[in-house]
Amino acid sequence: MVRQWQAVRPELDTGPMEIIGRVNRCAALLQQAEDAPLRRAGLSRAEFDLLGALRRTGHELTPGELARETFSSGAAVTKRVKQLTERGLVERRGDARDRRVAHLRLSEAGRALVDGIMPEQLAYESAVLAALDADRQGELAVLLGELLSRLEGHMQALRS
Repeated sequence: MVRQWQAVRPELDTGPMEIIGRVNRCAALLQQAEDAPLRRAGLSRAEFDLLGALRRTGHELTPGELARETFSSGAAVTKRVKQLTERGLVERRGDARDRRVAHLRLSEAGRALVDGIMPEQLAYESAVLAALDADRQGELAVLLGELLSRLEGHMQALRS
């Protein structure tokens, strides 16, 4: 792709495309492989993200807190929580002081499902990263962290 652009528009600096294109391609390939155990469990990535957030925080969350944890809209969380509750993976408890507020937690089935999927995903990630020694993995983590921080700051500035 870069060579093609250089052939038709040699004046363009395609250096950023080489990095961003590779990051996007890596993300797509990683997502495909990581989604396989989710599909087998009948879950979407977004649903698993909600279940994972409830598992890793270790306590009940309100739908608003869950939306913030998963970078999702409130409407999307409401829809997914309804589906996950119907499947018996999430339990909902009303607030004693404010009936409009719900507190969400994993059911035993939800906890077992998350705990069953996570080792498989982590094993896959470890296998992928095994091509890089520990130092290179650390460097990559730092560089991606810096890029992510910059992107998140840029996105917040756009929203303001």
